[in-house]
Amino acid sequence: MATSLYKGQIPSRTKGQTTCFHHKGRQLDIYCEECQELACTKCLSTVHKKHPLCDLSEINLQKKQDIQTFINKTEKADMVQIDKFITATDEHLKDNASNFEKLSHQLKTQTNKLKHDLDLFTTQTLSLYQQMDEDNTKLLQTYKQDLEMYSTQLKQQVQECKIALQRGSDIQIYDTGCEVQFTVPLPVKPTLSTASFISNQNHQAYLEQALGILNISGQGHGQALLDHHFSVGSSAGQGPLSTQHQQHQSNLKVRASSTQQKSEPKEKTPSTQQRSERRKDVTSPVYTLLAQTKVLGEWESPWHITSVCPITDGQVWTSYFCSNTLTLLDRKGKVIQEVTHNTRIIDISLSPKTNTLWVCDKENNITELVSGRLVHRFSTRQTPQCICITASNHVLVGMVKYISKFTTKGTLVHTTLSAGTRKALVCRPYRISECPVTHNVAVTDKDSKDDGGEGKPHVVVMDTDFKELFVYDGEVPHTYQPTSQSGGEPFSPRGVVYDSVGNLVIVDSNNNRILLISGRGEFLRFIQTGDNPPQAVGVDREDVMWAAFGFNNVKILQYSSV
Repeated sequence: MATSLYKGQIPSRTKGQTTCFHHKGRQLDIYCEECQELACTKCLSTVHKKHPLCDLSEINLQKKQDIQTFINKTEKADMVQIDKFITATDEHLKDNASNFEKLSHQLKTQTNKLKHDLDLFTTQTLSLYQQMDEDNTKLLQTYKQDLEMYSTQLKQQVQECKIALQRGSDIQIYDTGCEVQFTVPLPVKPTLSTASFISNQNHQAYLEQALGILNISGQGHGQALLDHHFSVGSSAGQGPLSTQHQQHQSNLKVRASSTQQKSEPKEKTPSTQQRSERRKDVTSPVYTLLAQTKVLGEWESPWHITSVCPITDGQVWTSYFCSNTLTLLDRKGKVIQEVTHNTRIIDISLSPKTNTLWVCDKENNITELVSGRLVHRFSTRQTPQCICITASNHVLVGMVKYISKFTTKGTLVHTTLSAGTRKALVCRPYRISECPVTHNVAVTDKDSKDDGGEGKPHVVVMDTDFKELFVYDGEVPHTYQPTSQSGGEPFSPRGVVYDSVGNLVIVDSNNNRILLISGRGEFLRFIQTGDNPPQAVGVDREDVMWAAFGFNNVKILQYSSV
């Protein structure tokens, strides 16, 4: 239907209309090139007056060519491409379902593995508790029997004294009086195994970390759900594990593996970046070094000290290599217990599994302190120079040119040298320590020329198979300049011990200092420097260090914080 131009409206022809909407009944057989629309013969003198015109059949030649070009292009290119898109989309639909099915399977598999590992961890811990319970029960029963026997002897002695006072002759009274001066010693209270359990209140972030890493791209509902999940999982109050809990995990050797996807999103979205930052915060180390070592206590020991073994409740076992006496002291230096051996003691070590003290002596004996008495376990062919009890309850013994691993019954398990076929890994071992995290072994080696060494003392670190990992020769970065109290003398490692996170504490006696080295052999800092040469060092489960300076001066030091 035509509309008047006078009213300012533009008339339009509907598709398929053959008559002119300006002149009713007139056939459209002319094309106006200026207006690019169809017209009738009457339009030549009205609407399209003086416009360039042509016959409709002429313009249709070009239209036919355009139509044929469109058909050819569509059939040969566009439709082929669309078919490929449809086929590819079908494949993507299948891959999408398969991918998320695979992801779901991986997630369920990892979850089941973590459950299995957690059950195994619980079973191992319960078994350890049961063993500790049985060991403590045996110790207490033996101690009770000793006390009952002691009580019986005292009662008998008192009765004999009463009879002597009532009816005894002068000689009998004299003999009885001499006897009471030599009373039977009171049985020594046994050192029991102790354990503690600290439940982790901040487990959410660690569960996410153990489960695995999820990479996600896109801004759909899945992204929104994931963002919500991480916002809940990273709520306030979730922080890193305590040092005690980390140590508990390290000692029990429970590790959860994680399944990670190798594909990375093309572009990291802001929410992914935020989650990465949160994860860095969660896994940041809680073990930090103090700017300055704190002295928690200091006192003078009446005995020389060359070996130090801290135990629970702020107590420490000490010994001196020229003495046959073991001494248990508290944090103020008060003597709690003394144990006398029948020969000279060389070194001592505390078992991390049973908490019992082990001793190696000058007569090649390896003994264990049970109920206040040193019980012989086995003997070595050569004189032991040092001893270390491992977390697996093996006995490491250092002898000239050898480090040997024994069972607690003396069966040889492994040694560092076989029939002289290669150079000795150690020459003159002095102290041994096992890492509670990696179970690597560190040995101070005097490297004495008299024993075939080069006269260059050092610390050698080896793995559980006694393969050398690295050697630390006392090198200190040039930024740490020697002071008037320390530095400049040849390296002389008298003692070595691992702390709970796997760092090495090394006594450098010649330079009057104690060094802290990473588990990879990197210098970290000086823990203590002074005027007196340190002789022995030990670190307890709270990473509090006990050190003996100049044989008699004992300091209790803290060099890290949680």
